Amino acid sequence: MAVKVTIDHEHHIAVPTAIRDQLRLHPGDQLIAHVRDGDIVLVPEHGDAVDQLRGLHREIWEGVDIDHYLDRERDSWETS
Repeated sequence: MAVKVTIDHEHHIAVPTAIRDQLRLHPGDQLIAHVRDGDIVLVPEHGDAVDQLRGLHREIWEGVDIDHYLDRERDSWETS
């Protein structure tokens, strides 16, 4: 989606409602601004990346004894 915005006299721009809604942006959210090949790219910063990834694919560890898994992995390092 491309939307035209205008820089005001204080060098501010407003993020259009359609984009705010699509990206679930709220007052106080921060955006990271990059210049890429002569274009301005704004990327939402949704908190700490570690917090965002916490719990991702946790289902692959269901039923796995983590200590046993780590012991096996470490043993394999010694035999390689």
